[in-house]
This record gives sequence, C-alpha cells and structure tokens, in this order.
Amino acid sequence: MIDPVTVGIIGTVVVFLLLFLGMPIAFALMLVGFGGISYLSSVDAALPAVASTVWEVASFYPYTVIPLFIVMGGFAGSSGITRELYTTFDLWMRRLPGGLAIATIGACGGFAAVSGSSVATAATMGTVALPEMKRFNYDDRLATGSVAAGGTLGFLIPPSIGFVVYGMLTEQSIGKLLVAGMLPGVLLTAGYIAVAVLWVKLRPAMAPASPEPVSWSQRFTALRGVWEPLALFLLVMGGIYLGLFTPTEAGAVGATVLFLVALLKRRLTWSALVEALLESVRISVMVLILVAGANVFSTFLALSTIPMQVASWAAGLAVSKYVVLLVIILIYLFLGCFLDAISMMVLTMPVIFPIVQALHFDPIWFGVIAVLMMEAGLITPPMGLNIFTVAGVAKGVSVETIFRGVAPFLAAVFLVVFFITVFPGIALMLPRMMLN
Repeated sequence: MIDPVTVGIIGTVVVFLLLFLGMPIAFALMLVGFGGISYLSSVDAALPAVASTVWEVASFYPYTVIPLFIVMGGFAGSSGITRELYTTFDLWMRRLPGGLAIATIGACGGFAAVSGSSVATAATMGTVALPEMKRFNYDDRLATGSVAAGGTLGFLIPPSIGFVVYGMLTEQSIGKLLVAGMLPGVLLTAGYIAVAVLWVKLRPAMAPASPEPVSWSQRFTALRGVWEPLALFLLVMGGIYLGLFTPTEAGAVGATVLFLVALLKRRLTWSALVEALLESVRISVMVLILVAGANVFSTFLALSTIPMQVASWAAGLAVSKYVVLLVIILIYLFLGCFLDAISMMVLTMPVIFPIVQALHFDPIWFGVIAVLMMEAGLITPPMGLNIFTVAGVAKGVSVETIFRGVAPFLAAVFLVVFFITVFPGIALMLPRMMLN
C-alpha cells in the first residue's frame, strides 16, 4: 500500500492534470478528494463525506451573504448609482493630470462599496467610463488599464466576496474580515490613482487635458451622486462594525435599501430585476460548489497528513517567517497566471492556511494579504478575468493592449502588500476595535 503522503502528492498532481484537460476545478477537487478518501479510508467513508460536505455548505445560513452581496451590486447598477458616481468624480478630478482615469478609479472604489464582485465593477464602470475617455482621446492603455485595475477593488473593498470565501474556507469571522478590508481598500485606491497620475506626468500624451471648464457650483451639485453609496456603505459596514448586524443581515439590509432606491427612482425594470437575481444565483452556486469541492479535497489532504507535515516543515525552517510569506506570495503570483481568484483560493488554502497558523501569522491579517494577491491574479496575464471583462466592453481594443495598460497598476498592489506586511495595523486596527 502506498503511504498517505505519496497518495496526497499524486492526488494534487492529478488535480492539476484534470484542470489542464479542462475539467471545472470544483469537480476536479471533488473527484480527486473522493478517490483519495476512498483509498486512504474506504468508499463507505468517502460517500457520506462528499454528501455531508455538499449539504453542509449549501445549507449553512451565514453563506447566504453571497447572493445578497451580489444582488446589491445588481440593484446598484439598476438605480443609476454607477453613472452618478462617475459624474461626481469626473467633475471634481477632470482638470487633474489623467483626471478621467482618476475619476474612473475613484468611481470603481465607490461602486465596490455597494457590490461584492470585481467583474461586475469592471463591466459596469467600463460601459460608463470608456466612452468618455475615448471622447477626450485618452490612450487605450491608460483607459482600459484604469478600468480593469479599478474593477479589482470590488474583491477587496467590503462587501467583498473574496473575504467571504476566505472566511468560509478558514472558518474565520466574515465580519472581521470585511472590516479589515476597509483601510487597505482605501490605500489601494490611492495607490492606483498615484500610478495614473505618475504615468500621465511622465507621458502627457496618454491623457490630453480636458478643455471643458467646470464651475464650483457644478462640482458641489454633483456631490449628490455620492451620498447614496456613502450612506449605504456606512449603513452596511457600520452595522457590522457596531455589532448591530451580522454580515448576512447587513447584506439583506443593503439589498433591500438598494431595491427601494431603484424603485423610487423608477429605474428598476423587470428585465433588470430578473438579471440581478439570475446573476446572484449563478455566482452563488459557482462559489458554493467550489467551496464544497475544496472541503472534500481538504478532507483527503488531512488524511494524507500533507498540510500538517508541510506546516511543521515550514515552521522548523531556519529562516524568517517573512521569507516563507514571500514564497507564498510568489506562489500566488504564479498561480494567478492560470487560475481565477476564487479557484486559486479554494485550491491553495487547505495547504497554505496550516502554514500560516504554524508561523503564527494573524489569520485576519493574512486574509487581507491573500485577497490582495487574488486581486493581482484578476489582472495578471494570460488568464486575468478582469482583462477579458474589459475587452468585452472596450470594442476594438486588443487584449494585449489591455494587459499592457494594466501592468503599471500591479506595482500598486505589491506596494500595498508590502505596507500591510510592515505595518499590520493597517489591516488589524479596525477589526480589533469592533464592538462585537
């Protein structure tokens, strides 16, 4: 009989082989996990393990936060918040170097505060911002790069599906994780804006100055476009922070408020309502089946003892734990070239998280680091999901051009990871101050 560790290694290789052959990652993880449990234990043990895992994931009440956060984004788009946000940032930032790119990134951050999806953020903002930047002769690289990079903020700024999935996989407080993403989200938004400004300073032809003057009265009038997402963000995240809501209750409150806003503005059509609900179902089912597959595979790996042995080995290395962290970051950077963000998380956490615990890193802090690296994966060639989302909106712009445009913004992600590593309080200060 083959020893358990060897079985675990073979199983991991088979997963990657199945992914290479085109099998969906959830089914690859579940199939290999079932086979591994059957070999190391018995088929009689494997069948109930798979059945109970799928049932537990699908019926666990806190996971209902996923469809609620997704439907929030759908209602936000229907209510016109996206265009109002962009108009506000546009009028305030237009005269700055690369003003429309800055407005796009700022509006992406604002929309991310009411939507848990990075793809939805990129797609929605792209339809609004790209025609405007085209009108003022912005270089395609800067225009599409700012949309694709700004869209990643939907994965970090709460409500964030990235933190929800991480919390599900590692059994950490989703509320604390969401709150932990607030300051890093602001920092990354500022980093993206700094990249855009520096790029235009070095190459002014990338973003010709807007000739249209904007009065102060126009600017202050446009601030009306900010109050709705700001009030909703304060309601949802403030309720979680103060212990008034659980994340699921906060999602329900946010979705209800946005639904009523869209109704009052008479902008919620029947087709938009159906599309928002269907998108919520599609993404929720995808995430839940991924988590179920990851849990089955985790059970198999636990029987193989690989996570415990790797964690013990990493903890016993005669190097700084930050060297191990750097290796983990490089692994995520490599995997981001081939896997989407959520798939990368569910595939790696069964092995990576025990290492994090063995090295005594704060799991909430590492959740922020992990989500930031997942963000990098969203805009890393050749599989960056946000890149292809923007390509679908930016007619006539090649994928290669968008990859070239988004490359400078990756530097901001790595810089924020560095700052959070050196100053962990950026991520941990607000969770530690939560009232409940």
